[in-house]
Amino acid sequence: MKKEVIVTAKTIEQAVEMGAAELKMKKENVTYSVIELPKKGFLGLGSSDAKVKVSGEMPPKDIAAGFIEKIIAHMGINAAPKIISETESEIKIDIIGENLGTLIGYHGEILDSLQYLTYLAVNKEDEEDENLTDKSEASEVSDKSEKSERDERIKAVKISIDIENYRKKREETLQALAKKMADRVLKYGRSVTLEPMNPYERRIIHATIQDIDGVSTHSIGQDNDRKIVVTKDISSSDRFASRPGFGSGVRRPRTPYSPSTSSGTFSRNNNSAGRTPYVSKYSKYDKYEKYGEKDKPKE
Repeated sequence: MKKEVIVTAKTIEQAVEMGAAELKMKKENVTYSVIELPKKGFLGLGSSDAKVKVSGEMPPKDIAAGFIEKIIAHMGINAAPKIISETESEIKIDIIGENLGTLIGYHGEILDSLQYLTYLAVNKEDEEDENLTDKSEASEVSDKSEKSERDERIKAVKISIDIENYRKKREETLQALAKKMADRVLKYGRSVTLEPMNPYERRIIHATIQDIDGVSTHSIGQDNDRKIVVTKDISSSDRFASRPGFGSGVRRPRTPYSPSTSSGTFSRNNNSAGRTPYVSKYSKYDKYEKYGEKDKPKE
């Protein structure tokens, strides 16, 4: 990220040294341009100092460390950031101190907020430079391949902040929770809904349960209320086996019917409850005999 200051001093060299100190950079790592040359004047009259614009590229790790130091100082916590590793795409920082539970927060909420704010501090100016570049070069870029190549060169730097190895401990806790919930779902066959989690923690749950056969996960809710549901996988055979008459391969037995000896109608041959089976006294055409053959319905 590029930073610049305008400094006035009696000489150009003094102005450059003051500008580098204000930027917290070494003198050899800054560039400068003279806005106004110093004037000696005559007999002390009409003299003026030199005005110089000093600029330099501040490394992302220095921006991140400086921002964290300011936040910690405002919170009144005795701690300091330490750069663990640095690459072009990621910076890992560990905060060392005493009584850092306040800086971690409930389930790492404050630590996540500090990490996000540090990410914005490191990448904000780069994003502004990118937007200015896109606007100025929009008319000149006609080929999509050229634009994609330019976008690949400008990438945000990922920031990872840890305190007393909290991230590793939290990951192990979430993995144990995921396995426990998967065992419960497989045992009882009922879905389990976990408490709301941030995207980082949800990815750990999804990745852990993905390696367990018989269960799957999906997310519900929005924003801060987004949570994971662990469900049991149901195959086609299990789905039909839950219905009556399916899954066993044997049809349900039906009550047999037998012809009645008195009228030729059918009656249910099931007298297990002690009921007398119903037998019709008349056939369906008996009621038409007293009215004659003309009233009988046609076959």
